[in-house]
Amino acid sequence: MQVSLMITCLCDNFYPQVGEATVRVLRRLGATVVFVPDQVCCGQPAFNAGYHDAAREVARTCLRAFQDAEYVVSPSGSCAEMIRGNYLRLFKGDKDEFSVVEELRDKTYEFSEFLVKVMKTETIDGSFPHKVAYHPSCHLTRFLNIKDEPLQLLQSIADLELVDLPRAYDCCGFGGTFSVKMAEVSEALVTEKAENVHRSGANVLVGADMGCLMNIKGRLEKLGSTVQVMHIAQVIDEAQKAVKKATLP
Repeated sequence: MQVSLMITCLCDNFYPQVGEATVRVLRRLGATVVFVPDQVCCGQPAFNAGYHDAAREVARTCLRAFQDAEYVVSPSGSCAEMIRGNYLRLFKGDKDEFSVVEELRDKTYEFSEFLVKVMKTETIDGSFPHKVAYHPSCHLTRFLNIKDEPLQLLQSIADLELVDLPRAYDCCGFGGTFSVKMAEVSEALVTEKAENVHRSGANVLVGADMGCLMNIKGRLEKLGSTVQVMHIAQVIDEAQKAVKKATLP
């Protein structure tokens, strides 16, 4: 199968290592990964801020960029949800464009969802000897209803101890423009989230949305924490690398 990587703005500009890990994992599991250079932002910031005309123009670029893709995979639940949910709202008044949106919706997946539902990956061969807490981000769980897939993948990794994160389903306070417009509320939310990460006893926090992870990582660092923050693709990548090292003569 051929997969078009939807890199997302945050990964492209701040966390390219997450995109690289995503590509390596997909290739090891048998996918052919391509990158469409014409892709741009999915339009979520403009949409959330109420600038729907601007969001539509950005969205049209994505529609053109991925029109020939077999599958589109994103390491971000929020960006995948923008395509699968909000694009339908943006283009509901245009019959022709709406059909194009539906086609893109049906072939767009979040990374962990794609591994489990499409590639039928039940276990990850590898080792990751750490105590891991998992943060279930809002868009991933509440809008895409992706709850079990990331946990299934993490639980299948040898030597990985998955610990409970207190009040795991509470928002981290990022919410894109929300963290700017409601800074004090956002700070209170992320502080509580960081404190719960410490209560979990984990030495690695894992999630599937870099916006959330960036926010939590920043707060943990301000609190002087040594907890490492990783995207789930990075964890799987590291686990797979451990197997490769173990098999070397």
